[in-house]
Amino acid sequence: MLGLNRKDFGLLLLVAALALLAPFILNPFPTASGLSQFNAGYPDLMQRFVIFGIFAIGFNILFGLTGYLSFGHAAFLGVGSYSAVWMFKLLSMNVLPALFLSVVIAGLFALLIGFVSLRRSGIYFSILTLAFAQMSFNLAYSVLTPITNGETGLQLALDDPRILDAANTAGSVPVTSLFGLEMRSAFTLDLAGWSFTFSVGYYLCALFLLVAFYISVRLFRSPFGMMLRAIKTNQQRVNYTGLNSRPYTLAAFVISGMYAGLAGGLLACMDPLAGADRMQWTASGEVVLMTILGGAGTLIGPVLGAGFIKYFENIFSKINDTILHQWFSFLPDWMENLLVNIFYPFVGKGWSLTLGILFMLVVIFLPGGLVQGGQKIAKKLGFGKKAKPDTPAE
Repeated sequence: MLGLNRKDFGLLLLVAALALLAPFILNPFPTASGLSQFNAGYPDLMQRFVIFGIFAIGFNILFGLTGYLSFGHAAFLGVGSYSAVWMFKLLSMNVLPALFLSVVIAGLFALLIGFVSLRRSGIYFSILTLAFAQMSFNLAYSVLTPITNGETGLQLALDDPRILDAANTAGSVPVTSLFGLEMRSAFTLDLAGWSFTFSVGYYLCALFLLVAFYISVRLFRSPFGMMLRAIKTNQQRVNYTGLNSRPYTLAAFVISGMYAGLAGGLLACMDPLAGADRMQWTASGEVVLMTILGGAGTLIGPVLGAGFIKYFENIFSKINDTILHQWFSFLPDWMENLLVNIFYPFVGKGWSLTLGILFMLVVIFLPGGLVQGGQKIAKKLGFGKKAKPDTPAE
């Protein structure tokens, strides 16, 4: 169905179920419960899960499928955001033209950077992409201030032309919308102590995630995808057969950059602001972690990795010493203070330390990422078959 085999169609249905039912899945605890702080069913947070899932899916095409590790993919994320905000400022608050421009500009930018960077491979390619990303960050931060508004970031203003929405700008800046349906619109369902929020903006992002995932599956299964696998396995041998691998790697780089541009455009659609911080090297490193944690070279792994990291970043970073004292209040004072002092460095501002430990554990015990862990659990429960050693787990 839809040109997919049974297994791939099942994965698509799984991703669709996770995306559509996210408001329920991410709110497992009642609102009044002390554990409600672990709920993640908020529109802003769910949107970031999905958007960075798209970012990671695109990066996986370059890294997991082709074998090229880029340390500069955040440049395309930032370019996509700037393009979308400029479209909002000049034309309309409709998200579709903004997303189209984000994908096109990011693709052209990736074509330029890829044409130069792909003349080298291995660590030299990685360093070149990192250099281009840092140059892009510095250009956005200072040199191109008239276009990017420097460190303040590009924002909407009342005096923006907005050719198609000029009649609707009296008094306040209009909000992003899809043919009049505002992205910030949401409906809250209160049910037996639980509170579930359904956001228009989230479901738009989820729709793009499903389309991005479907395209990724088709790329993986296509002759083009098989060529990329061959390049990853042994590019030199491919060249010896008389085939020129450069157009294939450049195409993979551009497609990956377009995915990143779409993610950047969606970030701007949910919050019409673009800043140079989205182009920093740390953002590029984050998508590398997402892909490896989820399972590089797998189909659903990047989505799981993105959700895993964004959950820790947004949930565990909110745990402070006051909350820890509440958790251990049933213990004697000396033991309560001891446990708080032990756990406090791993939460709050130190959440990245916990993430680092989890990343090391995954790399050591689950080289195939979270997907491999799921396969091991399924095998112990008697479901599924063991994946062949030379076939990426999916």
